[in-house]
Amino acid sequence: MSFTTATPILTPSYSLSSLHCNRFNATILSPIPLRRSFSSFARRRRNCPLIAAAATTTDVEIDMDVDSLKKGIAEFYDESSGLWENVWGEHMHHGFYDPDSSVSLSDHRAAQIRMIEETLRFAGVEAATAVVDVGCGIGGSSRYLARKFGAKCRGITLSPVQAKRAQAIAADAGLSDKVCFEVADALNQPFSDGEFDLVWSMESGEHMPDKSKFVSELVRVAAPGATIIIVTWCHRDLGPSEDSLQPWEHKLLQKICDGFYLPAWCSTADYVKLLESHGLQDVRTADWSRNVAPFWPAVIRSAFTWNGFSSLLRSGWKTIKGALVMPLMIEGFKKDLIKFAIITCRKPE
Repeated sequence: MSFTTATPILTPSYSLSSLHCNRFNATILSPIPLRRSFSSFARRRRNCPLIAAAATTTDVEIDMDVDSLKKGIAEFYDESSGLWENVWGEHMHHGFYDPDSSVSLSDHRAAQIRMIEETLRFAGVEAATAVVDVGCGIGGSSRYLARKFGAKCRGITLSPVQAKRAQAIAADAGLSDKVCFEVADALNQPFSDGEFDLVWSMESGEHMPDKSKFVSELVRVAAPGATIIIVTWCHRDLGPSEDSLQPWEHKLLQKICDGFYLPAWCSTADYVKLLESHGLQDVRTADWSRNVAPFWPAVIRSAFTWNGFSSLLRSGWKTIKGALVMPLMIEGFKKDLIKFAIITCRKPE
């Protein structure tokens, strides 16, 4: 899908923040150089390593080699990002809601901003000068953090379409001196050791085929004293007597993986073990599943509007396939299989 003919989008004012509103010109004025820095993986089917030696693997096996997975992820977001922006705006992540609240469609963009603010509050982040946005989408978090803190932000994504669109919006918003975006692999980031004082991953961890390598890269690029934030989809923690998820749980997650180009899932506890294996401090977690409960029903409702439905049909088969498994996300949350988790920590000085 090309964004060069898309309708300009007016981002509404948000009462929850001081985010400046801009009318984004959807035309890409000029291409930007995109640095491809994909790590090399063996082309074979395998179970992706999750945890260091001390931890137990509870992942869902995916019948797809890693290179094919990365290609599928890039193409999925190449196809679907324009549709998402048209309906939902620049923030490609869940909203944060009061539990059991009733919300209208107009509330959801404000809830997405609230998700960023609640994440910063939970992590205790009050300032940042250098931020990496891992899995940046079309750059919503990067631009928000640049405005809020005056920080320099670097965003990476597997999708060339997303990187170009993110840079175009930044230019239109007058933020080209603060943010930049490129195509790169989160498992082999094109940054120096210790480059960032805030390492931000907002709903990208679920796409990482090697959770251990993912965490290692987040730690590597974090400066001493930096805060690392991972907001991601997880499966439930296993009980003391469990070695794995139940067969029906594996089956449900597999269907979601097929639709959203996801590799193996892991639990919040698995992430904690990985972070602790790197000697990180102040590791804290929370389950925000109830706080995101209105989100997926709202996404499904938006698909049944004329704008949503017609845009979905134009987007392509990968986007349609993803839409078809959205009810399974709701089922997973209702059955306490899927957890919306925040995990934060600090790298020692």
